[in-house]
Amino acid sequence: MRGLQAAHRPVLFDIVLAVVATVVEVGLLFNDGTRAAPLPIAVTVFAGAALLARRRFGVAVTAVTAVTAAAVTAAGYSPGGAPAVVALWSLAGTRDRRVSLAVLAPMVVFLEADNICSPPVSIGAWMLGAYMQTRRRYVQAVEERAATLEREREQLDLIAAQRERDSIARELHDIVAHSVTVMLIGVRGARDVLATEPQVAARTLERVETSAEQSLAELRRILVLLRGREAADTRPQPSLADLGELVAGYRAAGLPVRLEIAGEPLDLPSGVELSAYRIIEEALTNVLKHAGATLVTVRLNYGGADLEVRVHDDGAGTGDPGPGGHGLVGMRERVAVLGGELETGRGPGGGFRVAARLPIGGRA
Repeated sequence: MRGLQAAHRPVLFDIVLAVVATVVEVGLLFNDGTRAAPLPIAVTVFAGAALLARRRFGVAVTAVTAVTAAAVTAAGYSPGGAPAVVALWSLAGTRDRRVSLAVLAPMVVFLEADNICSPPVSIGAWMLGAYMQTRRRYVQAVEERAATLEREREQLDLIAAQRERDSIARELHDIVAHSVTVMLIGVRGARDVLATEPQVAARTLERVETSAEQSLAELRRILVLLRGREAADTRPQPSLADLGELVAGYRAAGLPVRLEIAGEPLDLPSGVELSAYRIIEEALTNVLKHAGATLVTVRLNYGGADLEVRVHDDGAGTGDPGPGGHGLVGMRERVAVLGGELETGRGPGGGFRVAARLPIGGRA
């Protein structure tokens, strides 16, 4: 409905413009007390009606308005040239500059020679149309540039999200590989003691079963990501046990960080621990770069079936690295893989807050 209304606007404008130009021209014809006659009125109405086709046939319409003005002059009347002026304005606003200039010169001479319209009026109408065309093209170029930048930004976000998926997939791959190694060692150990110590073998197999369940969960997460072909990082993956060291590193860099842990720490699936660690690491990096905070609170809350991670600073920054950074994109990807929830934005007391809820699921 809105598109239909927009399509009708130029038509309505053209009709109103043609009517106004015709009324003005008729008024100029008889403003000196000349008795109204059907012939000049009919010719003027024809010239005004021709303006309805000015968008498609600009040069022809301009010629028609000139001819009709000359015919009215030949009949002994004094036209004001309103349709011709409107045609020149429209031609300058809708046609190539060289075309409108080529038409302008003879029109100025003709209108002046036939005592229809003075050169300043006709030239001024052309300049107004040329300015409007330049302005319209400028606005169109700005809109196209903005649309291009928006598409580029979306593309960069997609690339960043894909890179994050690749990185997460590699990390989960390493976790699964470690779990499989642990299971293999456990099964071999259980087999060695099965005959002599069946209870020890049973406990070992229970741990292997738990590890297998977690590995299957990690494999399902890997399947929703696109695995990159780069070699996996052979360094040990960090966990929440390394959180104290991480916080100490940021404190040494000049960022005042307070670590709070609520609830009894639990043995969590490796994927959950790694994601929580990376979210805290990325949030602290953003605060260090952009917030200018005097205090940052990192809080872990063990409770129920979820692990809650909160990072809240009192800085004046937004916490978002901006168009050139993709820290929040990485956080969202990690939380989405685990089936959790992420909230980012201004904190209740100011500053910026990152709050993640990570389902714990099966515990190691």
